[in-house]
Amino acid sequence: MTKMNEKKTEGKGFIFAMESFLDKYKLPACILVAALLVAVPFMGFSQYLMRIFIMIGIYSMLGMGLNILTGYTGLVSLGHAGFFAIGAYTASLLMLRLNVPFLAAMAAAACMTGFVGLLLGLPSLRLSGSYLTIVTLGFGEIVKMIIVNWDAVTNGTLGLKNIPKPSFFGVEMTLANNGLYYMMLVLVLLVAVASMAIIRSNTGRAFQAIKEDEMAATMMGIRTMRYKVLAFVVSAFITGIAGAFYAPLVGFIDANSFTFDTSVLIISVVIVGGMGTMRGMFLGAALLIAFPEVSRSLMEYRFVVYGLLLVLMMRFRPQGILGWKSQMPYKLSKRAKAILAAEKEPSAAANG
Repeated sequence: MTKMNEKKTEGKGFIFAMESFLDKYKLPACILVAALLVAVPFMGFSQYLMRIFIMIGIYSMLGMGLNILTGYTGLVSLGHAGFFAIGAYTASLLMLRLNVPFLAAMAAAACMTGFVGLLLGLPSLRLSGSYLTIVTLGFGEIVKMIIVNWDAVTNGTLGLKNIPKPSFFGVEMTLANNGLYYMMLVLVLLVAVASMAIIRSNTGRAFQAIKEDEMAATMMGIRTMRYKVLAFVVSAFITGIAGAFYAPLVGFIDANSFTFDTSVLIISVVIVGGMGTMRGMFLGAALLIAFPEVSRSLMEYRFVVYGLLLVLMMRFRPQGILGWKSQMPYKLSKRAKAILAAEKEPSAAANG
């Protein structure tokens, strides 16, 4: 029995050492990955593969949006396909019917989606756990039914087609000229930076306090209701950006583009990559978007495989593939270290 425990400890020690090594050299690793991403269009990939790379970027943004709500605030949503659809339809309708430029349409779509997130968050304030999950699930299905039945606006089951590509200074962004790919990189970078800024702010710390213990957060003076609604708004806003970019990429959207399966895929990205981490969203999206392409014989069973993968992850790796940092020692800020050092000096002098 003792030998078995020693082996387990050794295994964990090896994993911890590897994770510490990765954490130590994360800056050079990030620079290397960034250089590779910029160089991807020059590697001779087909337009089909470039499209897959862009889809990975879109689902990375979707994962970051849901991660704010689920990974950092602890509110589970199974209706993010609804926010995704609102962002895509809002941007598409503005470009198709009012000839609004893409950036303005995307900004309007993100704001519209954030407003819907506010409307969904308000009645969900007193709900948690499975009850909140059911409400968000119903929200996703309601959005889908509105798309199908509101023919005058959404064109019903016929969908919206010939969605124009973004253009800047008269140059259209397409797969052929790699414009859409580089737009995706810029959007992912902006969303990642904004998400990290939120997470590291007082607002982000309030989100995490609510996730850990909502009652304790309330006792410490955190207005939990306000921050829960804010988490919905921020999450929906980011999802709206992803939806606005997705529509021009595919050129055609309908209700079948935003089903419950899409919501499952988004939450799978968050769980597999690592809830409460930013880097995990990129790995989760890469694995789950690339998987159907490398195993086309299993396309009909991909959601069965996703379900099995989620069960295995929750059993053997609940923190996600890249969620290991939660088990590492907490790094104090420079200000906290200075305060601790100042407190130690008087005590050391008194003892001396």
